[in-house]
Amino acid sequence: MEIKAFEKRVFLASPTMHKEELEYIHDAFDKNWVTTAGDNVNEIEKIAASYVGTKYAVALSSGTAALHLAMKLAGERLNPGAKPARALEGMKVFCSDVTFDATVNPIVYEGGVPVFIDTERDTWNMDPEALKTAFSLYPEVKLVVVANLYGTPAKLDEIKKIVKDNGALLIEDAAESLGATYKGVQTGTFGDYNVISFNGNKIITGSAGGMLLVESEEDADKARKWSTQSREAAAWYQHEELGYNYRMSNIIAGIARGQFKHLEEHIALKKAIYERYKEGFKNLPLSMNPYIEAEMEPNFWLSCAIIDKDYICKQVRGEKEALYISESGKSCPTEILETMNKYNAEGRPIWKPMHMQPIYMNNAFINADGYARARSNAYIPRNGCADVGADIFERGLCLPSDIKMTAEQQEIVIEIIKGCFK
Repeated sequence: MEIKAFEKRVFLASPTMHKEELEYIHDAFDKNWVTTAGDNVNEIEKIAASYVGTKYAVALSSGTAALHLAMKLAGERLNPGAKPARALEGMKVFCSDVTFDATVNPIVYEGGVPVFIDTERDTWNMDPEALKTAFSLYPEVKLVVVANLYGTPAKLDEIKKIVKDNGALLIEDAAESLGATYKGVQTGTFGDYNVISFNGNKIITGSAGGMLLVESEEDADKARKWSTQSREAAAWYQHEELGYNYRMSNIIAGIARGQFKHLEEHIALKKAIYERYKEGFKNLPLSMNPYIEAEMEPNFWLSCAIIDKDYICKQVRGEKEALYISESGKSCPTEILETMNKYNAEGRPIWKPMHMQPIYMNNAFINADGYARARSNAYIPRNGCADVGADIFERGLCLPSDIKMTAEQQEIVIEIIKGCFK
């Protein structure tokens, strides 16, 4: 069949708006509450806490802000009575390796040192066995940050048990997994501190914004105070500790409030996209981003694919550019992404693992067998234990997953990808 470029771009994941968002925005305008206070802010906190299943939610300007305040809360809990300039100063923190850097950067904001834990193939998330190994190497570590990649839960019960057995705290970065469940329980509830995001490309959006989800009223109150420049309860502006401008605006809260009404609808549409890709790739050397069907229900935020090892053409990636050699019957993420772009369809590479990022190349990286690289950054293959995250990055890609994409458009995307293997 002859394939023509899409007249309008088929996006990876863009916001999908409904009428309720405007109603709540208009309400904010009518009441002149266009600051970081108002009915929308109050209600979105109640809605988020009720839906996810935590006692308290704190509405913030971004998921990253929520992660930052989670780090501060964890640091204070780990160092009761201490008042360091940064809450995690000098502490090592275990964290997911295949994730967006917003998961990791807040550790550094607070003076911590990220230690990256390799990925397992069942869910593309933190490997519990690698986490066990990490604790054997660094028994002093008392904080772990786990992310749920592309809307698929990590093996959260296993990870939570390992963390608890080692007397550590857990932060769950559920920014990508709002609405996903693990063993029937919503993600965003497994950590001592939990985070969700309303960024523009997420399953629902506020155009921006995020939430810190906690069980303690004291933690919620602290986070709200910090997020409003740590103003004290005085008639004048009094400040006794460092604060931030992190509170969610009433306008953003209104958008997110309206979006929440459509969360289940968005998840169903995302799942349909995933299933169509899975069916369409049956005769190709491609498989979809995995999950454990008996234990978890992702929100299918992004549909991703990974190319079978024997069908990867030669591909080389530098820090900012990539080259490949086209081979008959084979392809690679670079070729597929470039080809889709020619037809006006957007895809993305898999998140580049954090241990491969220039900013973090000197940080420890641990797989199930121990240190996965030397301090000189050279990889050490030990007992055949692979760098799983690097392999997924090498062979994987994110596919157009926009819920406004029609089934017909998606079929064309599938045909475009098939053409890359001819």
